Amino acid sequence: MPRMRAVDAAVAILQAEGVTDVFGLPGAAINPFYSALKNNGTIHHTLARHVEGASHMAEGYTRAKAGNIGVCIGTSGPAGTDMITGLYSAAADSIPILCITGQAPVARLHKEDFQAVDIATIAQSLTKMAVTVMEPAQVPGTFQQAFHLMRSGRPGPVLIDLPVDVQVAEIEFDPDTYQPLPVYKPAASRAQVEKALDMLVASERPLIVAGGGIVNADAAELLVEFAEIIGVPVIPTLMGWGTIPDDHPLMAGMAGLQTAHRYGNATVLASDFVLGIGNRWANRHTGGLDTYRAGRKFVHVDIEPTQIGRVFAPDYGIVSDAGAALALFVDVARQRKAAGTLPDRSVWAEECAERKRTLHRKTHFDNVPVKPQRVYEEMNRTFGPETRYVTTIGLSQIAAAQFLHVYQPRHWINAGQAGPLGWTLPAALGVCVADPDATVVALSGDYDFQFMIEELAVGAQFNLPYIHVLVNNAYLGLIRQAQRAFDMDYCVQLAFDNINAPDVNGYGVDHVAVAEGLGCKALRVSEPDEILPAFELAKKLMAEFRVPVIVEIMLERVTNIAMGTEIDNIMEFEDLAVLPEDAPTSMALLD
Repeated sequence: MPRMRAVDAAVAILQAEGVTDVFGLPGAAINPFYSALKNNGTIHHTLARHVEGASHMAEGYTRAKAGNIGVCIGTSGPAGTDMITGLYSAAADSIPILCITGQAPVARLHKEDFQAVDIATIAQSLTKMAVTVMEPAQVPGTFQQAFHLMRSGRPGPVLIDLPVDVQVAEIEFDPDTYQPLPVYKPAASRAQVEKALDMLVASERPLIVAGGGIVNADAAELLVEFAEIIGVPVIPTLMGWGTIPDDHPLMAGMAGLQTAHRYGNATVLASDFVLGIGNRWANRHTGGLDTYRAGRKFVHVDIEPTQIGRVFAPDYGIVSDAGAALALFVDVARQRKAAGTLPDRSVWAEECAERKRTLHRKTHFDNVPVKPQRVYEEMNRTFGPETRYVTTIGLSQIAAAQFLHVYQPRHWINAGQAGPLGWTLPAALGVCVADPDATVVALSGDYDFQFMIEELAVGAQFNLPYIHVLVNNAYLGLIRQAQRAFDMDYCVQLAFDNINAPDVNGYGVDHVAVAEGLGCKALRVSEPDEILPAFELAKKLMAEFRVPVIVEIMLERVTNIAMGTEIDNIMEFEDLAVLPEDAPTSMALLD
């Protein structure tokens, strides 16, 4: 049996499990692992500027491509605690990432060594497994189990903590005979699918709610095929956006309190049956359950048994991987269509399409300073169906979900449940590593952008080109809007007179100067007619210099974006679209 250091075995397992890229920062307690990476030579390492940034890069990398598992590496102590936000974000959205930390020697774990912290206990509630490996011979099995757990059932993150003496100890391990463990995913039975389809057939106005589980299962084509066979419109959740193209006749819009379309909410309210597949019934999607559930029955399909009934008890629940369930739904639906037992849903589908044609928000504003709606209109004009959008939280993300168009799964990459500020920039870099040929467009408000702005240097150093649209109102805009309920505007203003940059006109931080100082290209736009030319120039700069290009758009200081407390009680703060020219890039022409 070959003998090698435990860390050499661990890196060999990473290679055998398909890992080609990792993100992280070396340090004294993890240097043995880094020496194994160097000796292996097959795995590319991207050096982050902050370990939290590295964890978000790993998450963006996972989300970009089916089968990817992002790996984040850091030293002991604060490196592990810096990863906690990344672990939370990944766990919340069912994203597998592997975080590897160094640790003090086993004999000193209870002696309060320098940068020694019980990271496994800290991370336990946010992971499928968090373990400090105390015996060198357990390293291979722990890594093997990590990949098994990350891929099985509801996907999620794992943290492996490696004491420095465990890393360097020699063990027996044969990498040539290593095999990944079989992945476990529950699958629906035919009887369950038949019953669910019976309930759908018995309804008059059914909908499919398509969640992020369909993305995780790489099952978007099956979803579209199923919807087309039965003729039923689809409401994607924010995490499921892109599973059916926005321009598909059966794409009925997103529903919810914030990241939603007017026509999506109206269609849910008009429905009498909902088949949810791979979704969580997240509160920003449902709003109040009395309103959301009134007058309709629900079937819920989810890979995690404890997810069924967590938010509300459905009329029928199925524990299944979304892909396995959809494959059966397609098979059963085909048979019923051939037998002529599927009802004609064309009238209902046309009613949904009519709402999609007519219920739009206005985007075309010529105001100076720029209104944010105009930014998304110009983004729709500039960036095509192949664009991968990356964003996290704030008014910018909410408005983007209301106005942008997404045509493929994994082309809307969003930290949906956790929504950590600062996530966008490093996650976009992870997407660039995963898909170097993609057109990646990140979207941030000024506060999200400032949170991890140092990671721009990573994009410059490793030639990771993407366009970062920065909408700047020098405000914590979403928090300010929420403070309206308290009749205050308190501790949310970011504007100040910058003595070094009077040309930013009191908006405070000179993002262009900071971005250029970090090795990137940057443009500033102040008028609506400048937006599209700036985007076109950004594409050229990105192609020429192979670095991130920031397009900062100076917005009006205060804009309230449509949102509400119930899906039937959304407050619209701006004029609605009445004529086609009010919303020229909307998905359907207005009547």
